[in-house]
Amino acid sequence: MAHLLGGENLTVSFATRTILDGVTLGLEDGDRIGMVGRNGDGKSTLMRLLALRSTPDSGRVTKRGDVNVGYLDQSDVLDGDLTVGVAIVGDQADHEWAANPKIREIMGGLVADVDWHANVHALSGGQKRRVALAKLLIEDHDVIMLDEPTNHLDVEGVAWLSRHLKTRWRANQGAFLVVTHDRWFLDEVCNRTWEVHDAIVDPFDGGYAAYVLARAERDRTASVVESKRQQLVKKELAWLRRGAPARTSKPKFRIEAANELIADVPDPRDSVALSKMATARLGKDVLDLEGVSLDFKGDDAGRKLFDDVTLRLAPGQRLGLVGVNGAGKSTLLRLLNGEITPSSGKVKRGKTVVTAVLSQDVKELDDVSDLRVIEVIEREKRSFSVGGKEFTAGQLVEQLGFTKEKQWTPVTDLSGGERRRLQLLRLLVGEPNVLMLDEPTNDLDTDTLAAVEDVLDGWPGTLVVVSHDRYLLERVTDSQMALLGDGKLRGLPGGVDQYLELREAALASGAVTGGASSGSARPTAASGSGTDASGPSEAEKREARKDLNRIDRQLGKIAQQEEKLHVQMAAKSQSGDFDALGELNTKLQELLEEKEGLELEWLEAAEILGE
Repeated sequence: MAHLLGGENLTVSFATRTILDGVTLGLEDGDRIGMVGRNGDGKSTLMRLLALRSTPDSGRVTKRGDVNVGYLDQSDVLDGDLTVGVAIVGDQADHEWAANPKIREIMGGLVADVDWHANVHALSGGQKRRVALAKLLIEDHDVIMLDEPTNHLDVEGVAWLSRHLKTRWRANQGAFLVVTHDRWFLDEVCNRTWEVHDAIVDPFDGGYAAYVLARAERDRTASVVESKRQQLVKKELAWLRRGAPARTSKPKFRIEAANELIADVPDPRDSVALSKMATARLGKDVLDLEGVSLDFKGDDAGRKLFDDVTLRLAPGQRLGLVGVNGAGKSTLLRLLNGEITPSSGKVKRGKTVVTAVLSQDVKELDDVSDLRVIEVIEREKRSFSVGGKEFTAGQLVEQLGFTKEKQWTPVTDLSGGERRRLQLLRLLVGEPNVLMLDEPTNDLDTDTLAAVEDVLDGWPGTLVVVSHDRYLLERVTDSQMALLGDGKLRGLPGGVDQYLELREAALASGAVTGGASSGSARPTAASGSGTDASGPSEAEKREARKDLNRIDRQLGKIAQQEEKLHVQMAAKSQSGDFDALGELNTKLQELLEEKEGLELEWLEAAEILGE
C-alpha cells in the first residue's frame, strides 16, 4: 500500500499544556481511520496538522506530491452570501452536474430537502453542515478528513454517509480520517482506530468494537492501574459481544479472546431486578397516551403532527425513539412530561410518577451559572443510591468525568458536553422514576458516553431516549419505536435497521409528508443499493469466502503454535537458558508477523463480502 501523507515527531503545546508530544504516524492507501479520545485531548488539532491547516511547534507533516486532501472543519466555512447551488457546484450549469451520477447520489443523500436557491446564511446549522459535506464529497480527493461529520445528521443521514464512504473507493485505494463520537459509524466504516490520549496516539486495528477489545487487552497485559476505566471498558466489551446481533460478524480469531476476557463480567444490566425495583417505585401505571392527536401550528396549520397515537409506558421500560427531523420526537417528550396539551385524546399519569427531562439546549443550567459543578449537585443532595450502591455527590460527579479539579469549575466555564453531563447528574440526584433524554450524546466523547451508559445501566426507572445515535439506542434501551413523519408511532421489533427499511419503502412510494422531510433523503436511482459497478463480482465474493475459511484454519493453527511457544519460553526462563529463550522469541516474532499478515488478508476478504 502506497504512503499518502504523515506526520513526524509532531509536538503542539497550548500555554502550559502539551497536546501532542512527538507523535509520528501516517495514512496509506486503503486506510479507513477513526480517531477517538476525550474532548480536548487533541483529535481536531492532529487532524488540522495532517491537513496542513495549522503548523506544529516542532516536527513536520509530509505528503506525496500528487495527493489531494479534502477537509471538513467543525466550524462553518461557507460564504453565507452564496446560494446553496453555487456553494456546492460553483458556476456549473444544472445539466453539467446532473449528468454525473456520483454528484446526483450525493445531492440526493444530503441536500434533497434544502432550497437550492436559498442563501447559505438563511439555512439552519444542520443544513449548513450538510451543504458543506456535499461540497466536499462531490470533489475528487485522495484523502478525506472529516471532523465530526455526523453532527446534525439523523439516523438515515449517518447510514447514507457510511454507505458512501464504504463504496467511494476500491478496498486499497484512497483513505479517510474521521473524528466522531458516533460509535456505530466508527464500527461500520473504519478498519483502523487511533486513540489520542495523554499527548500520544495509540493505533489499533479495526473499528470501535475491535478497539474496545484491543484496549482492554492492552490494559490487562500492561497491568494498568486504572480500575474504573477498565471496568467500563470490560462492561462495554461484554455488551459488544453479548448484545446486538449486528456485532456478531466480527473476525473469528477475535471471538475466543473476547469471551475469555468477559467470562467474569455480568450482563450490563439486570433487567429483571431493575423491573422489580421500578414497579415498586412506580406502581403499575406510569405514563399513557390514549388516542392522542396534535395539530401543527403556523405554516403547517391543518396538518396533524400526531394522529390518534397510543403509547403505554411500563415500569422499568427502556424505550428508544427514532424518526425523521420534524416528526415530533421532542414534542412527544413534552407531551409525556405534561408541558403541552394534545388537541384530542388523553394523557394519563400515574400517581407516583416523577419525571425529569434532559433537553437539547440544557438551558436549565442558566439558573445556577454562578455556582461551581460540585455545588450544583450538593445543592440537590449530598448522597444517593444508584444500582443499589451509595454514592456521594463527589463520587458520582467523578464517575461522569469531572475530576477533583474540574469539580470546582464554574458552570459558566463548562463546555457543551460538560454542561450536558452536569445537567444529567442534576436530574439523577433528584431521584425521578421516569427519565427522558433528548439527544443526550451531543458533545460527548466515547469514554464519557460509556460512563453515562454505565450510570444508566443501574438506574431503576422508566427510560425514554430520543437519539440519532443508534449505538446508544441499542446499548441502553430494550425496545425502539419510530415516528415516520405520517403522524403515527410504530414499534420496531427489528430495531433501527427496520426503521431504515420502513423509511426506504416510504420514500420509494412517495408517501413522505413535506413538513417532516428527513435531512437526508434516499439516494437517487444512480446509487442503487449502496454499491456501484465497481463493486465486487459474485466470483470475487466466492473467492473471498474461500479465503476466509482458509485463513480461519491457518489462524487456528497459529494460535496453537503461539500457545506452545509461550509454554516453552516460560520453561526456558525458569531454567535460565537465555540462549534458547532468544531463539524461541525469534520464532514467536516470526509467527506474530505471519499472524498479522493473515489478519490483514482476513479483513480485506471480509471487506469484499461487506462483513
